[in-house]
Amino acid sequence: MKKGMVFGAGVSGLGAKDILIKMGYEVILVDDKIAMTSKEALEKLKEIDIFIKSPGVPYTELVKKVKEMNIEIIDEIELGYRYKIQKQIPGKIIAITGTNGKTTVTTKITELLNFSGFKAKFCGNIGVSFSKTLIENEKIDYFVLELSSYQLENIKEFKADIAMIINLAPDHLNRYKDEEHYYDTKFNIINNQTKEDLFILNVNCDNLMKRAPKIKSKISLIGLDKKMENQQGYIKDGFLIYENENILDISRVSLKGKHNLENMLFIVSTVKYLGVSNNKIREFLYNTTSLEHRMEIFYNYGLNKFVNDSKGTNIESTKFAIEAYNSPILICGGVDKKLDLKPLAKIIKEKVKEVYLIGEIADKLENELKEINYDNSKIFNLKELENVVIKLKENLKEDAENIVLFSPTTASFDQFKNFEMRGKIFKELIFKYFK
Repeated sequence: MKKGMVFGAGVSGLGAKDILIKMGYEVILVDDKIAMTSKEALEKLKEIDIFIKSPGVPYTELVKKVKEMNIEIIDEIELGYRYKIQKQIPGKIIAITGTNGKTTVTTKITELLNFSGFKAKFCGNIGVSFSKTLIENEKIDYFVLELSSYQLENIKEFKADIAMIINLAPDHLNRYKDEEHYYDTKFNIINNQTKEDLFILNVNCDNLMKRAPKIKSKISLIGLDKKMENQQGYIKDGFLIYENENILDISRVSLKGKHNLENMLFIVSTVKYLGVSNNKIREFLYNTTSLEHRMEIFYNYGLNKFVNDSKGTNIESTKFAIEAYNSPILICGGVDKKLDLKPLAKIIKEKVKEVYLIGEIADKLENELKEINYDNSKIFNLKELENVVIKLKENLKEDAENIVLFSPTTASFDQFKNFEMRGKIFKELIFKYFK
């Protein structure tokens, strides 16, 4: 019997384990906390035919040894695709990546397709593994896959029927050698696409346009501004226009903010390609609600509004969030991803009333703000989220009109399990101290 080793027992790893068993493998599950340790696993490598590395797992001694021994390393997305081909599961794959906006685009495409009478499921980097979704839903029309750069590192045969990269901005430089390495990894999403497939290209993103010659599929051109004569989607005179039709009145859409206009261009371009009517698109996008932890206004304290944007895990996403409001009070901080914080400091100085800092990058960001002469009395470096909420309770007056924006700018792992837990705890703390 063939043997497979799965490194990492999270959502992705457990999905990979189940699908390997379905494919006739004996499985060795490795996880230093809850399964065989990676040190013990080193002794088992001679027995292994294939190695599945979970996306969050770094390139440890075990992974390096697997490479040395020329054992094939893939990830769960690639494994799921091979199972799909082996079992001739017919559903089409819509694959979505990007630095910001991919979760909103993934979920809203899925919801809109279901609203329009198709059967669609979202999966991937969104809390449900591709493998588990394949096993449980062999007869659906569309698998809508959110893919992180980590999940795109070890794909080989994987192919998307429709692929898109929402945007590219610096991120995860604690994992990649530089920005170009990160961007190129994202661009693996086009691998194996043919002229029968579709890539949706954001013409307003220079980092994407620089790589556009690599695209071998059909291309749908979109962007907030019309930059090309044959561009299908853009925003003009208060309307989202696609193929010369006024699809959406921007004043009526329920997802607010410039970043969501970009997201909606991708949503509209995808579903129009799949034959969804304008009426269905309008009915859905005029009424759909924002996702939890994404620009979520969840509580009012007098005239003060609290916004939970815990999914703001990079500088660009926090910049979008800041720009959506007039002089917000910002709470930010978390893991040090080795990013240049100068652009964040600059936008804070220009647009933020006060800033409350937490996590590993708190001192670093405080220093950047002082370097550019941001008012020292407006900086509250409190390290812990609960300390921030206690201080806000002292500082906020009910009759003062403020937006309190929790948009951390970076990952949560220094203090929280994930961004969902971070957002949940933030909301609980606000309710605890302000209700």
